[in-house]
Amino acid sequence: MVESSFATVGAFLKQRVTAAEPDTAVYEYGEVESFSDNIVQIKGLSKCRYGELLDFDGGAVGLTLDLHLGGVGAALLGGKVSTSSVVRPTGRVAEVAVGPELLGRVVDPIGRPLDGKGEIASTKFRPIESPAPTIMQRAGVDTALETGILSIDSMIPIGRGQRELIIGDRQTGKTSIALSAIMNQKGRGVYCVYCAIGQKASTVSSLVHQLEVAGALENTVIVAAFSSDAAAMQYIAPYAACSIAEEFMYAGKDVLVVYDDLSKHAVAYRAMSLLLRRPSGREAYPGDVFYLHSRLLERSAKLNDELGGGSLTALPIVETMAGDISAYIPTNVISITDGQIYLETELFNAGMRPAINVGLSVSRVGRSAQSKAMRAVSGSLRLDVSQYREMAVFTQFGADIDAATAAMLKNGERLMELLKQHQDQLFSLSEQVSILLAVSNGVFTRYEKRGVDDARAALLKYLHENAESVMHSIDTTGKLSDEDKADLIRWFERFAAESGESNGERN
Repeated sequence: MVESSFATVGAFLKQRVTAAEPDTAVYEYGEVESFSDNIVQIKGLSKCRYGELLDFDGGAVGLTLDLHLGGVGAALLGGKVSTSSVVRPTGRVAEVAVGPELLGRVVDPIGRPLDGKGEIASTKFRPIESPAPTIMQRAGVDTALETGILSIDSMIPIGRGQRELIIGDRQTGKTSIALSAIMNQKGRGVYCVYCAIGQKASTVSSLVHQLEVAGALENTVIVAAFSSDAAAMQYIAPYAACSIAEEFMYAGKDVLVVYDDLSKHAVAYRAMSLLLRRPSGREAYPGDVFYLHSRLLERSAKLNDELGGGSLTALPIVETMAGDISAYIPTNVISITDGQIYLETELFNAGMRPAINVGLSVSRVGRSAQSKAMRAVSGSLRLDVSQYREMAVFTQFGADIDAATAAMLKNGERLMELLKQHQDQLFSLSEQVSILLAVSNGVFTRYEKRGVDDARAALLKYLHENAESVMHSIDTTGKLSDEDKADLIRWFERFAAESGESNGERN
């Protein structure tokens, strides 16, 4: 009886042991093999994914960038590590805080505040890398993103959802154009994201101050990866800025994002790739440097109505050396974008601000992104500027010219003066249309070259005082009706009659 009882218990326990499943958690970890120049080689982590965040003993954080047999290579985002320290995968890719709580703030590429205004209250996060909208999810680019810069809005229009490259040598006004575009979005319902890559902290601080003075900081997010930061932080900065902008775009808003600049971004990626012992190609850049920027800029889009109709407009900036736009990175980005604004050192030194070379600048979206009012008055402007620059070359050699050419040169000189703008001098649509209509009606031909700027200011002031209803109609409808055009021409004639000799009229 006792033996049978023992046999029953033994059979029961054997059955339980056989049926039991081990409930033990498996923790994967790796070990630091070597560490140099913020690049860490790790042994283990066989299930780690590309782009996954890693936790190091001591609080350091790394980003997985290289997968190979027996281990991974990672770039440090912050902190310090030592050889043989333990590394644990987080199971998460790099992500950044997003949402309206970031407006008016300065953050680093992983969402930490840099402006001393306290923690950011956002609880929503987006991965810094995400797929671009498909072709069927996009709509045509047909709405202008007005920069307030006459030469751009009239000759090189930028549409909402477009990617327009700003390219030129250092100190030619690339950042100034981008800042002017951001300032001009104040009150237009367009959110802005400015990404500073590899810049000095003092430069970013000055930029923030300019936006604050202009009242444009409250609808702008600044993402900053300073030159003193690790190369990995500079590498992820534009992707983080794009994710912040995408949150607004998918909410049905219009967003402008500036990447300043992608030359430094490519240099940071090249440094990391060389340290990771990846094969180098042209100019020592890795073979996937084109994909580096294409997967970023392809995320810019104008979404269709089913997805809310939001848009993400990108203004990438690329610096050239000695005006060489055929270098590796410039040609890559030119082929990705929908046009470029080329700034020329010679024009800049000659006092032309913005120093836009009309011949090498283009918008592949073209006039479809312009308002009807601007389209009606800017038709021949690009040709007039090109003809003037071509003919001005001959006058430098003292060539004899006929009366018609002399008149064209005279009008061209005044046109170039009208296209000059200070950074804080932004024109509304009605002001731009009025200036160009005045040019075609010969309003400025009576003024000396040095008096054109004052005449322009006086004319705009006169129109705001006497033709405010016409100006308001152009700004609200985006159209220039025949009645409004006739009214403006009548006011031009009255302005000319009232100003007379006092403004420097010449026969």
